[in-house]
Amino acid sequence: MVALSGQLILGLINGSFYALLSLGLAIIFGLLRVANFAHGAQFMLGAFTALLLLRYLNLGYWPSLVLSPLIVAGIAIVFERLMLSRLYHLHHLYGMLLTFGFALLAQGLLLDRYGSSGAPYPPPELLSGGIDVGFMYIPIYRLWVIVAAIVACAATWLVIEKTKLGSYLRAATENPDLLKTFGVRVPLLLTATYGAGAGLAAFAGVMAAPIYQVSPMMGADIIIVVFAVIVVGGMGSLSGAIFTGFGLGVLEGLTKVFYPQGANSVIFAVMALVLLFRPAGLFGKDA
Repeated sequence: MVALSGQLILGLINGSFYALLSLGLAIIFGLLRVANFAHGAQFMLGAFTALLLLRYLNLGYWPSLVLSPLIVAGIAIVFERLMLSRLYHLHHLYGMLLTFGFALLAQGLLLDRYGSSGAPYPPPELLSGGIDVGFMYIPIYRLWVIVAAIVACAATWLVIEKTKLGSYLRAATENPDLLKTFGVRVPLLLTATYGAGAGLAAFAGVMAAPIYQVSPMMGADIIIVVFAVIVVGGMGSLSGAIFTGFGLGVLEGLTKVFYPQGANSVIFAVMALVLLFRPAGLFGKDA
């Protein structure tokens, strides 16, 4: 019972990061049609920026939770304006390769400067300690991560699905030329969308910093899993990204209880089955 509950909580925590990252990827792919391989690096940069803000400016967790996503989003906006936007008229492969190169560059620069050893990041004092529920002890910070991820995912979904800005974003994916005739600056929408997706990844990175070691490699370790998640959910599907993110995180955790040898591959096994029987993904629309 303790092991099952522990892995369930662990699965929900991993699922929180999968959901946040795959949601950002789905937003960027849905509008820009770019498979953003820099997303793992942007997740890592969020955590690393929080660590550097603590080391050099003595800014703790709460200021970093706001500043790090803004800084990473700013970097992403410059990258999108100067480089990525020049490739929109080319095949999708060019955008994928460019973002992959950005990820390798960011990772390589930080590896050269700080090395591959992970650095600890302290959780905020307000969220230290834990709750004894009788059969197990649950760290408060981990509960905070789950709740914050659910709120962030729900808020992002509401903005895109229920607001005027979201209707512009959805219209831009269907017919950008028609949207331009109404005076909407579509290039600005694309830039803002890429920045918002990167900021969401950085937000997840800051929340991950007190749980995992902050390392230049932490983005590379998770990005392949996150791409598997959005394939299962359906490329570009926001609800698919959220539900499959949490669901596959829980499935991964439960697999560690009943068949530990398969925990690292269960998500990819699910992806293979989905591609075999429903190539558009569980929440995707058939072409």
